[in-house]
This record gives sequence, C-alpha cells and structure tokens, in this order.
Amino acid sequence: MKFLVCISLVPDTTTKISFVDNDTKFNNDKVQWILNPYDEWYALVRALELKEANGGTVTVVNVGGAENDQVIRKALAIGADDAIRIDAAGELDSYAIAAEIAAVAKSGGYDMILLGKETISYNGSNIGGMVAELTDLPYVSYASKLDMAGNTATIEREIEGGKEVLTVDTPFVISAAKGMAEARIPNMKGIMAAKTKPLQVVAPQGVASLTSVVKYELPPAKSACKMISPDNVEELVQLLHNEAKMI
Repeated sequence: MKFLVCISLVPDTTTKISFVDNDTKFNNDKVQWILNPYDEWYALVRALELKEANGGTVTVVNVGGAENDQVIRKALAIGADDAIRIDAAGELDSYAIAAEIAAVAKSGGYDMILLGKETISYNGSNIGGMVAELTDLPYVSYASKLDMAGNTATIEREIEGGKEVLTVDTPFVISAAKGMAEARIPNMKGIMAAKTKPLQVVAPQGVASLTSVVKYELPPAKSACKMISPDNVEELVQLLHNEAKMI
C-alpha cells in the first residue's frame, strides 16, 4: 500500500509573531520552523504504523523552497521512506497548495493521502477537502481512529454528543486529529538514515492563488484581570453582561 502524507511547516509555538510590508506578509526573520504537529504526530505516524503492519511505502510531500529541506528530513528520520518537495516559490494560498499536491498525488497512484486536521499557524482545515476534490477521491475529516482490513478502512471521528464510525475503500483522503496515533521521536538510527533517503524536488504546476492577503493583525492584548469579591454578585453579573458580553 502506498501512503502519501502531506506535511507543512509552521513557526515554533515560542516564536514571536510580527509582520512586514504594511502587515501584508509574515516576518520570517529569526523564525524557528517545525513540522506541523497534526501532520507529524498523527498523519505521518499512523501511516508508518499501517505500513509496518501491512507493508508498503510512506512518502511525504511538501510545497515550498529549499529552506524546507532540513525540516522535511525530520519526517524521513521518523520513518518515511522518501520525500517530494514541490519547488514553489512565494506565498501560495490553500487552493494553490492543494492543486500542487493533487498533481503529485494523481501521478503517484497512492492508496491513501493523509494530512493533519489543520495547521497550528492558520487553523484553516481546508487543504484536505480541496485535495480530495481535485483528485476526485472520498474525503474523511477529523479522524481519531483508522484501522485497515484489506483495502477497506474503518474510521472513527468525534462528533457532537458521540462518535461516528464509517468505512471507506481505498483510495481516499483523510485528515488526522488527536487520537489517531502517538507521537514518535526520531532515534539516532533514523536521523542518520534520513541523510541518504531520497528527497525529490519537482517543478510546480504554476497554479495561481485565488486569494491574497490584505492585512494581518495581531489579536488585541489581553486586558488586566479584574478581581471581584465573592460577596459582590451584582457587580460580577454586571461585568459579565456589559463588558464580557457573556450573559
């Protein structure tokens, strides 16, 4: 079975976020980039587990420049067999990224395309559905459990008030949420092996973005904490109603 895992790079959670060019671009200066945790911990690791249980290969794919290679190597160190980097320069929107991935997926004959439920930077959760549409494949989102029996997958996902269980035959696209797998830490053997694993760089299709950024804004600074006496219920209710707009 052939697995394709889409991986994205995101700023480390300790990164101080700022913008340049009149707040239209993210400031990359001194940013520590990491693999998106949802892609790494859940999508990639579950693909590796299925490969180990049933055989096959795991390929990771990323859209971006050569500066991404070092982080892509981490996915190889964790256990992926090879990697594809679509050498697209500049900032692309979700549609353009999905279209580039879909082109690779169509030519590779993959049985399963996995990705995290969202990135921790944009929280858009839209690329999986676009890849599925562009490859004309079924799509299951926010999966928390995935088991295979032959070419049929049994998938669980959390829904309001319970769990949904469904089945789908390969090939399909799936986005992974918490519960899908447990994170793996690359060991020394994996780190050394990653240096020689294939990382293929392919030319982009040149798909144009459909959207552009007008402006980025940081969230408003948090206001100071107000301490209310437990005996002063009326003031608490007044603040919750008039200031916090919670009641």
